[in-house]
Formats: sequence, structure tokens, C-alpha cells
Amino acid sequence: MTPVNHTDVQEFVLLGLTTRPDLQVPLFLAFLAVYVVTLLGNSGIIVLIRTDLHLHTPMYYFLSHLAFVDICYSSIILPKMLVQILTEEKTISFWGCAAQLCCFVIFGVTECLLLAVMAYDRYVAICKPLLYPTIMGGWMCWSLVAGSYAVAAVHAATHTTFVFTFSFCHSHVINHYFCDIAPLLALSCSNTSTYEVVILALVSINCFSTVTVIFVSYAFIVPAVLKIRSAEGRRKAFSTCTSHLLVVTMFYGAILFMYLRPSSTFALEGNKVATLFYTVVTPTLNPLIYSLRNREVKAALRRALGRRQ
Repeated sequence: MTPVNHTDVQEFVLLGLTTRPDLQVPLFLAFLAVYVVTLLGNSGIIVLIRTDLHLHTPMYYFLSHLAFVDICYSSIILPKMLVQILTEEKTISFWGCAAQLCCFVIFGVTECLLLAVMAYDRYVAICKPLLYPTIMGGWMCWSLVAGSYAVAAVHAATHTTFVFTFSFCHSHVINHYFCDIAPLLALSCSNTSTYEVVILALVSINCFSTVTVIFVSYAFIVPAVLKIRSAEGRRKAFSTCTSHLLVVTMFYGAILFMYLRPSSTFALEGNKVATLFYTVVTPTLNPLIYSLRNREVKAALRRALGRRQ
């Protein structure tokens, strides 16, 4: 194929999850319900944390940002997907595609880093309780969150610049439901081998560093929790930690499956399912996991409901 310079591509066509007409209405209703639950659940977590003084702690400060990231994460993808399913309007402009990919990477990397930050916060809280107020002061919390967004922005700028300076073939049909890296590379006529190495390096560094922080933190947390004499204290500590570990397992499992594979093993149809898990399912489940398994959040919710009665 004769390559088409990236500046000549005005728009892309997103095939979506499926082309079967009989599945369009069920998919629309399912994803609409998921998006509403995601918005209500994560917005509720943010409002609850901001309005309840008992939740004005570093752990819940980080959780509120995780909820904000989940809202943004879903809003980048689901509204456009719902419009595509309902109206059959599957096109997205070149710059709209670039913006979607950039925002997707920003909030995806931010979520990785926030999960590591939350693990470190639990380590300090459980293993160094007397120093916790000093170590996790307001400036430290702000710096960790700001640093997460800054690092994510660098990742996003790198990926977006690479992908959208490639030349594309005559086909501008993206075999995906949003502008992701792998399906865009499949359309490129350029030599993408160097960038594939960059992807592997960036994802490996990000995943290895954050997973290491999480693993090392819990390597210290578990023995410390087992030494707690109070059964209630152990139950409270484990409740908080297991909620975080469930979220980490879901998110990182899909990420590692997606990106830490040789390019020859990429199957775009299979990637849709894996991507769907961490772009749609995880943001929906996060507030449910943290609210149903966290006694402080449930107590705050009861107080909020009691004030309205």
C-alpha cells in the first residue's frame, strides 16, 4: 500500500466491539448502565470524602483522586462508544483520536501510580504509625498526587507524539472501540519497531516500579498486621488492604496481559476484551470494592444518610 502521510488523514472509523446488529441495543443498555454506576459510585465516593471530616486523611485523599481518575477514564471512552452504538456514527476526527489516546494514557498511568502511592500510604500507616502524621503531611500527599499526574503527562506526550507522526495506509478503519495504541499501529505503514521497543520499555518501567512499591509495601505490612494483638485492629487493617489488593490485581492483570507481550502475539479481537476489563469494568467496581469492604466508608455513608432524614 502507498502510505498516506498523517496530515492527510482527516478521520478514523471505529469498528466498535461488534458489528452484529442484534447486539447493538443490549450493548447500549449494558454500557449505559455501567457508565451511570461508574459516575454515581465514584462521584459518591468523592463527595463523601470531601464532606465527612472522619475521612479527611491521606488514605481517603488518595482514594478521592483514584475515583476522579476512574470517572475521567470512563468518560474518555464510554460516551463516544454509546453514541456510536446508538447512531451508527463510527467516525472520529484525527485530532479527536489523538486527544482520546493522550487522555487515555494520562489517566491510565496516573491510576497505576496512585495504586502504588496508596500501598506506600498503608505501609507508613501500619508500620510507622507514630511517624505517619509527619511523613504523610499535606505537602507530601499533594506532591505524590501531583507527581503522578506529571509523570503520566510525560508518558502521554511520548506515546501520542510517536503514534500520530507515523504514516498510515489507505485504510483508516480502527479495529477497536476507541483510539488505542495497538490498533493504530496496525494501520501504520511506517516502521514501528523502534516505538514498540519504547512501549515495552515505558510500560515495563512503569509496571515494574509501581508493582515493586506495592510488593515491598505489603511485604512489610502483612507481618506488621499479624503482630497486632487486637482482633478488631487486625480485621480493620486487613479490610483496607484487601480492598486495595483486589483493585490492584484487576487493574494490573489486564495491563500486563495487554502490553507486556511480543507484538507477534497481538490479536486485536482478544485485546478488546482485555481492554474492556480495565477501561470499563475496573472503574465501575472500584467504588463498590472500597465502599462495601471499608467500615469507615460505610459508617460515613450512614452518617450522610442520617443527616438527610
